[in-house]
Amino acid sequence: MPSSAIRPLRLAGRLLAAAAAVVGLAALFLALLIATDGAGSGFAAWSVAVGIAVVAAMWLTRGRSWRARLVPFLPVLVAAALTLSVCIPTVPTTRHHPSALSFVATEHWRLSTGSRVAVYHYPPAGNSSRQRVPLVYLNGGPVRGISVLDHRFLQRLAGRGYDVYAYEQAGGGRSDLLPMNEYSITRSVHDLGAFVSKLGKGPADVLGFSSGAVVLTRALAEPAIADHLHRAVIAEPGPMDGPTARMAEQKGRPSARGIAPAMTGPRSTRVPRYAVAFGLMRLGLLSPDNGLVGQAEGDNAFTAADLGSDTASAYCARDAHRIPVEDTERNFSFSAAASLRIQQTIKDSPSIVPQLRRSRTPAMLMIAECSSQVRQWQTTVLADNLAIQRTQYMPGVGHHMWNGLDENDQRAASVITAFLQDKPAPLPDYPTRADIPAFLRDHK
Repeated sequence: MPSSAIRPLRLAGRLLAAAAAVVGLAALFLALLIATDGAGSGFAAWSVAVGIAVVAAMWLTRGRSWRARLVPFLPVLVAAALTLSVCIPTVPTTRHHPSALSFVATEHWRLSTGSRVAVYHYPPAGNSSRQRVPLVYLNGGPVRGISVLDHRFLQRLAGRGYDVYAYEQAGGGRSDLLPMNEYSITRSVHDLGAFVSKLGKGPADVLGFSSGAVVLTRALAEPAIADHLHRAVIAEPGPMDGPTARMAEQKGRPSARGIAPAMTGPRSTRVPRYAVAFGLMRLGLLSPDNGLVGQAEGDNAFTAADLGSDTASAYCARDAHRIPVEDTERNFSFSAAASLRIQQTIKDSPSIVPQLRRSRTPAMLMIAECSSQVRQWQTTVLADNLAIQRTQYMPGVGHHMWNGLDENDQRAASVITAFLQDKPAPLPDYPTRADIPAFLRDHK
């Protein structure tokens, strides 16, 4: 073979070998990162990986000229620089809370559980008659700030005469962080009980949405807390316990996931450090309390665009190209690590069915037509909570049932207030417990 043809082949071979060395060192770094649970912001794994690579390069080039010995160090330097980017924070490592909202004051309450939570109050407004029972809102997340879209809906409820209180659960929004090992579904339930007690207005109506509905469902299974609840609205719940979380999955009508335009804005997952950290946490390869990215730094880094596909899944496919902006960049807050920790405690929890069946608090279940939640999560609550008096199947909406589109907010408010006032339901009572088999079989 002519030498002119050999040279390109040799060059290609060297480039492939160098690329393989870079990939191999990166893989070694990731393996060590997982093994050390990100200790020392990842520097422990990085130091060992680079040290092994340097020793290997020196051993492979022993006996060669000094120039020849430098060549294998080039891929080591490239890999070291790439992996080093995973170890260097690009946002503050102390918590920066969202700035104050212009339309509602933020109070901070210290609960008897030790949690310090951000509280928002919307007094009764409008011309509607004043309701004597306060209404408490539990948002989804699990550890997420209350969106501007939700605040607007709370204002609508206040306009119907309700004295509305909402608080961001510990670690979310403007609430204080907890040590990672203190986040659990049990703590969230006890925080709800402590909040209603601190409110000091007697039994309260509670509206729980998504993971907030899980907190509410489990509170109904604890008599000491349920005794302080007047009526409960369980809207689009997630899994209530470990057995429910492991059920077969069936979704509602098609959502906008995968067909909605990509959400614009900065993404932490485009930064190597946070892409690696959040990715490995989601896969369960790093613990929520890992040493790579601390809780405060992770909260500061996570953006609304990082939840793009999850946001789209909360809307019907027909609304894919008109999904509203749910929140502002200044108000958005989500703790991926704390949320994963709480979700894991739900998966690890035993069945609450025996306790839930003894609940006597009047309750209503709300289910969205295009729900991204697993249907069995919802129908299990319906089957096992005998105090559920009605179910409202919300047509034309996804998981986020009050979303500012069309008449969705007005319909959701009418459904909620009719139940809280013990008035006839605006929609058919569907599905009932007897309807569950057919409801699942027909993929409603």
